Parts: sequence; structure tokens; C-alpha cells
Amino acid sequence: MATIPGLQLRQTHNLLMTQQLRLAIRILQMTGTELGTLVEEELQANPFLTLAGNDDPAPAETPDAEQEATTPDVESALDISVLDEASGRGFDDTYSEDGSPQDWRTRHVTGTAGTGDAENAASPTDSSLAERLDEQLRLTTRLTVSQRFIGRALIGSLDPSGRLACPPEEIATELSVTVDAVEDVRQIMLTFDPPGLFALSLRECLAAQLAAADRLTPAMNLLLDNLDLVASRHYAALRALCDVEERDFAAMLAELRRLDPKPGFEDTPLAGITRVPDVIVQRAADGEWIVRANEDTLPRLQIDTGLRARTRRLGDTADRAFVQTHMAHASWLIRAMEQRTHTLLRVTSEIMRHQKGFLDHGVSALRPLTMKIIAETTGLHESTISRVTSGKYVVTPRGLHELKYFFTTAVGGQDRSEHHSSEAIRYRIRYLIADEKDSATLSDDDIVRQLRNEGIDIARRTVAKYRDSLHIPNSVQRKREKAASA
Repeated sequence: MATIPGLQLRQTHNLLMTQQLRLAIRILQMTGTELGTLVEEELQANPFLTLAGNDDPAPAETPDAEQEATTPDVESALDISVLDEASGRGFDDTYSEDGSPQDWRTRHVTGTAGTGDAENAASPTDSSLAERLDEQLRLTTRLTVSQRFIGRALIGSLDPSGRLACPPEEIATELSVTVDAVEDVRQIMLTFDPPGLFALSLRECLAAQLAAADRLTPAMNLLLDNLDLVASRHYAALRALCDVEERDFAAMLAELRRLDPKPGFEDTPLAGITRVPDVIVQRAADGEWIVRANEDTLPRLQIDTGLRARTRRLGDTADRAFVQTHMAHASWLIRAMEQRTHTLLRVTSEIMRHQKGFLDHGVSALRPLTMKIIAETTGLHESTISRVTSGKYVVTPRGLHELKYFFTTAVGGQDRSEHHSSEAIRYRIRYLIADEKDSATLSDDDIVRQLRNEGIDIARRTVAKYRDSLHIPNSVQRKREKAASA
């Protein structure tokens, strides 16, 4: 059969990842800090955007017919079902409305899904660590001009923990001085406040702190030489190496624990980090739980109506195109940010509805929960749930938690009719070990028997895995620690 070339017309639907669609996906998964940065950039780039005042409710201005024709619709642009079916790639960031009559900034936990400290901020300090070290360097009169020059290079080479980020050999090469010259200055600066800075190893850091307190005895030196045995809690072997009595050895361990392995850490900007919640959960006067957005983390944008009025009658075609493009983007951005908050509240409300026992009774009442469950009850895709919960924090009467904290796997019960949250079981394991007597140490098998008596069907290896995730040593190591403390 002969093949004859020809032309055919065919109409198909293709989904394009436009620049605004990509931005909408970014906005959905942004933390409060990242969203604030985006707003600052948009305010600089778009003259029609302005930040609303604290007393101004600042609703987004409704675009007129001309603007409506050029403004992409956020909800339809991010229709998740269309994205999933058309592309098959899971671009699931729909901001679809659920028709809820409630204010999008507040939701009741008891409602169904279809109705209805997160950012990092460094606390200011009077002076930075580098400034205080530089002042100590200037006040050390026995240093020469060249040594002060080396000292400033050493200050600039500190890592966040307070140790040198590069060896003295590299610093000597950069400064064209000898390694001995760098080492002489470094030894002097090891005594700066706080002591232990400029060390090359953990042992040297701890030794400098002990020397500053005049406690670097031969026995403590031997203890520092065997920090690996301290970490593994081989206290009997350690005490034999140090050749000290039990009481003295216990005092040495206690003194070692009081030392700071990262003397510069608390003085870095990272130490002032606090988590600011994106969502707040509170009990209402009627006893129900209410989920509301933290207004302090929501940049409130609005259209500059004055500038818009002045540009309505522009005659130049290029100017009119500029105005229409930027007005359309401003209106779309405002709606996209509102939809981000709406989606965040919608997902958080459903999470809290499933975890109402946690709000009432604490960690022990956490229920098994997966993103798939929240996706099914909200009508969103799992990728949307993942994006909207990443890096977002909620403050509850039970503390501040990342939203992903509430997603836990299930462990079966003895009668197979009830499942338990893995996080609740971790909490129970921690409680059992914290409550054990000095004269008795619970093994993993003992914990398994205790949990099975409480109706939790769990294997020994699972208990060991959960205990390790809590950074709790095994029963043998805990026995050694108790013996040393005694």
C-alpha cells in the first residue's frame, strides 16, 4: 500500500507553564521571610503596588472591564485537576475557592475541609562577636603591629562555632608570614573571651576553657585525649585510664559537660533565630478551636489608586501598554497572595480537625495522618499539601510546630482495630525512659512489653529505631552513665 504525503489540521489542548504560573507555585511554598522579600522586590519593580497602612483594611481594587480582560485569573490558571490531567506532572498548586462564607483569614477547626515563633529573624545585639574580639585584640598591649594584622585575619577566619575555618598554614600563606608567627598569635587569642575560640579541634577548644578556669589537670588531659570513650560512655575504661576515684571521676565528667563545644555559636546571628508562626490556633469563647492567619506575617498589598487615576487617559500606545501590563500583574499578585493564605488556612484547619486530640490532650493523643488523607478531604493534590506545609509554622497551646510535624505514620494496635501515631509512641518511649528508676534500666525488650501491655503492637527493632531518633542511648550506656553519676 503506497504512502501518500499530505497535510492535516488538528486542534489540541496543551498546558503551558507560564511565568505567572511558576510564580504562583513559588508563592504557595514560600515561607513568611521569602514572601516578604518577594513583596519588597515587587514594590520596587511595580509602581502601581503599594503597602497598605495598618489601619487600612486595603482590599484589592476590583479591576475595571479593560483590566479584567488582561488580568490572568489565578484560580483558573492553577486549576489542579486540569494540571494533573493535562500534564500528568503533578503541578498541583490550585487556589480554587471552596465557597466558604467565612473570612479567609479565620477558620473553625470543627468545620469540614470543603467549608468553612516561621520566619527567621536575627535578634539585634549591642555588638557582634567580631567587634568584641577586635576590641580585645586592640587592648592586648603585648602584640606588635604585624601580630595585630595576623589577629584580624584569624578573626575573619572563624566559623559559626568559633573554630578556625582554615588551618594556620593557609593563613600564613595568604599573609606571607611564617606558620610560627600565626601560631604564636593564635595561642594568645585562645585566651580571649569567650575562651576556646580559634581552636583547631574540639579537644583544643575544651582544653582552652579548662585552662582559663585553671582546671586543666593531668587527669583532665587524659580525659580529653579519650573523648571517643566519653561519647561511647565507656566510663570504667576511662576511669582506669585517668586513675582517679569514682567520686573524682564523676566530678570530672560533670565539669566536662559544663564546657561549651561551640563557644562562638551563641554570639552569631544564627543564635538569635526565632520561629514566627504563619498560623495561630486558639480556643474560642464557645470552646471550639479557631485557626487564623498571623497578620504580622502577611504583607498587605494594594493598588495605588491615585497613580492609576492619573494614568487613565494616557494617549501614547507604549505608555498604555506599560500601565495595563503592570496593573494586571499587580491585581494578579494581590489575588495570588490572598489565595496562598486561603489555601494555608484551609489545609491547617483540616490538619487540626484530624489532630483535635493533640490540641486537647497533647502529643500522646496524636493520630496517624498522611498528606493523602488531607488531600482527599480538601480536594487538593498531595503536592499542594506538601508545598503549603513546608516551612510553615503553627502556634498552638501545645507549642510551636511545623505543619509537617502532624503527619505521622501509623503503628498497629494489638486488636488491629486501632492505630497509633509514631510520634505519640516516640513520646511514650521518651516518657518511659525518663521515668525509669536509678536502680533499674529499661531495655528495648522491656519497652516492647510495656507498650504491648498498653495495646501497641510494636517490634523491638522499631523501638530501637525510635529511641535512636530521640538521641537516647541504649540501656547498657544508660547504666554506665548512672553508675558514673552515682
